Amino acid sequence: MTSTSGSVDLQRRVQSSLFRLGVHLRGLRRKVLDGAAIRNYLRTHSIAKLQLGAGPNPLPGWLNTDLAPDIDRDHRAELVFLDAAKPFPISDASFDYVFTEHQIEHISEADARLMVKECFRVLKPAGRIRIATPDLSTILHLYDDPLPNDARHYVEWVMARFRPNVPSGNRRCYVVNHIFADHGHQFIYDYETLSALLIDAGFTDIARHDPGESDDPVLRGIEAHGRAIGDEDVNRFETLVIEARRPPE
Repeated sequence: MTSTSGSVDLQRRVQSSLFRLGVHLRGLRRKVLDGAAIRNYLRTHSIAKLQLGAGPNPLPGWLNTDLAPDIDRDHRAELVFLDAAKPFPISDASFDYVFTEHQIEHISEADARLMVKECFRVLKPAGRIRIATPDLSTILHLYDDPLPNDARHYVEWVMARFRPNVPSGNRRCYVVNHIFADHGHQFIYDYETLSALLIDAGFTDIARHDPGESDDPVLRGIEAHGRAIGDEDVNRFETLVIEARRPPE
């Protein structure tokens, strides 16, 4: 009986070790493949553009990265694994542009500070960053009276899509809670706070834009959140877009 029990225990330990080894080898293989993809991209693009959290919106001509690159099977071959909350596996001053849309709110404020510093590090001098994210100030102004038409549309859209069975209560209360509690959001920014993160990392020339708009043609019309949610008016209402530049040498 003891011998059988010991044999089973040994077998389980061996299986567990093999499983951990398999996970480790798959991780190493992914790291090698993704490292090669990054190097190949930089070798073949004179204007290097990095997108963080690309999800189902890989952009032509960009190095499209995501924490879960298999999230959209139609685009898995176009996505490279990159955890934006950790140091990037990218050399200093490698990219001309960095873009991230509705991603920074999904990581903690501390991780966002690291991410922004990493973006500064991997950008070339005079390189530009563009960040799109929900705007806390806009959300809190939902308590203004009277509500303008775009704000009323936003409340109705959120309630119909995410809270269709709420029988009573202040609809604006549900909408404000929605932006904090749903979608895995961890920190919602206003213009001043996100600007301060960028300035603390070393960025200058902070500028605010509407979704899809930019003084730089490379950064114009690259947002896809409106298409993803099926309502561009909702996207334009809720989204804060900030651009900044790494100072030239």
